[in-house]
Amino acid sequence: MRISDHLIERLLKQAGKLTDEQVVSLKQQEINEKKPLQDLVVAAGIISEKDLTQIVAKEIEVPFIDLDPKEIPKETLRLIPERIARQYNVVVFGINDDGTKLLAMEDPDDIQAISFLQKQLGEDLKIYVATRSNILSCLDQFRENISSEITQVISSEEEVKAEEEFDEKDLAEDSPISQTVNLLIEGAIKASASDVHIEPRENYISVRYRIDGILQEVNKLPKKVHRALVSRIKILSNLKIDEQRAPQDGRFKIAVNDIVYALRVSTLPIAEGEKVVMRILGEGSKALTLEELGYWGTSLANINHAIVQPHGMILVTGPTGSGKSTSLFSILSILNKPEVNISTIEDPVEYKIPGTNQTQVNPVAGMTFANGLRALLRQDPNIIMIGEIRDTETANLAVQAALTGHLVFATLHTNNAATCLPRLLDMEIEPFLIASTVRAVVGQRLVRRLCPTCREPYAPDANTLKRITETFNIKTAGDMANIHKLETIASQAGIGRANDDKPTTELSTSETQILTLYKAHDGGCDECSHNGYHGRVGIYETLENSSTIQKLIVGNSTSESIQGQATQEGMVTMQLDGFIKALRGLTSIEEIMRVTAEE
Repeated sequence: MRISDHLIERLLKQAGKLTDEQVVSLKQQEINEKKPLQDLVVAAGIISEKDLTQIVAKEIEVPFIDLDPKEIPKETLRLIPERIARQYNVVVFGINDDGTKLLAMEDPDDIQAISFLQKQLGEDLKIYVATRSNILSCLDQFRENISSEITQVISSEEEVKAEEEFDEKDLAEDSPISQTVNLLIEGAIKASASDVHIEPRENYISVRYRIDGILQEVNKLPKKVHRALVSRIKILSNLKIDEQRAPQDGRFKIAVNDIVYALRVSTLPIAEGEKVVMRILGEGSKALTLEELGYWGTSLANINHAIVQPHGMILVTGPTGSGKSTSLFSILSILNKPEVNISTIEDPVEYKIPGTNQTQVNPVAGMTFANGLRALLRQDPNIIMIGEIRDTETANLAVQAALTGHLVFATLHTNNAATCLPRLLDMEIEPFLIASTVRAVVGQRLVRRLCPTCREPYAPDANTLKRITETFNIKTAGDMANIHKLETIASQAGIGRANDDKPTTELSTSETQILTLYKAHDGGCDECSHNGYHGRVGIYETLENSSTIQKLIVGNSTSESIQGQATQEGMVTMQLDGFIKALRGLTSIEEIMRVTAEE
């Protein structure tokens, strides 16, 4: 719905969401970017699309509705052909007992659309207004199962050519191969997958999605389309089609339901052909708060204290895929202000942060982490983010930057927070420099969230309790009392179960008992696509570099000594953080064990 700038300005000022200064800035931005004000206020986070639509709906006296796509009957949805529904951004979502058809529209003032729909459906229509994204989600219900659509597209070719025989027409925008690539990507986005793996096998092509950190095979395609499929992806990514013996990296963008996604593409020659992996990155991803990521208690307090220091180094550690970039994205978004110059050197640039200067590593052009960091230091930065410290040279430059008045963020691949400090010693950094520059170290992992709709509570039996005490190193009644105390704090912080602030542990005079745990429902439900899990959450430990720990670093102490001292000072370990979140029903004990088994 096109809303006049004057109306938006008036409504948002009345709602107390817009100041005169913001109006001036947004109008200038409107001229520069040639975008309507309604898009800019949503993009700037001044108001959400839903809230804006609700305010306008009230003003024009048309009822607002927020639809659940899964509740719309297919036969009702199909009363309007998909082509027409998408043209006018309208959906039929119900029929009253008297035959009145209920329509949700993006623009209820579109007279032409309403006139056409009355001819199609009759005069008895009741119009509601809904957000554009909500309507597009409903229209997705026109689509059948992605796997069956791909099968239909591939089999629609009258004569499938041999793998070696294909020409430019086979790779055109409207060709079956192009449609197949689009469907694979759309399916991955709808499944909330982070990666798409296209892997040639001896007799077929395996397509797998990584959903919530777990790879799941979703389709098997005929082997004969492999070369054309890979070539189409290479064309989109601006890679060399004829180069099949060396790995290549590229990137392209795709819009699904008006949301732009960037896909990072990597090809790799394997025994059966070329494997392709596409990483899906949301271009318009809004940074989550640290609380939304799963930080709470001492971890949250320590990281909040560290990031407001004028200089020093904050390190985030964990294996590949543990959410380090997401944590840094959120932290940098908190610190991102007009008076601060934030510069990054990354490989690759995963999240775009407006207002910052992000540099992509390019070893072929001589742009390594070390060379890039040297260049950044001549760019008058306040805050520097280094995608990864991989070698002694980069580590030395990072420490020197932290010593010379810069706040430096970086990632390292270590098992936990305490191991990070001896790792810097291995990189030949002097102990006294580590002690004086490092402000905090975050260790993290990602675990799958239990589906809140279908998760099942259960009372643990004796064997389960024994396994828990052994795994989580619970030796004394004092340990259990501490866990009860932490769970109470987590409850007060809003961790886990909604509308329930009662701990699932009970403290008696003699001991603490675990009353309730949660597990995934066998077979799941529609909300979690029958997986039992939906989404992921981080488990964290934040080691603050206290004066005592600084002495241990200077004395070349082991990571075990540093970990022990940090725990004594109140640090909640990753494993314990995960255990508390399992007690709160956010995840399962099995997930915590799976992710922290190596600890």
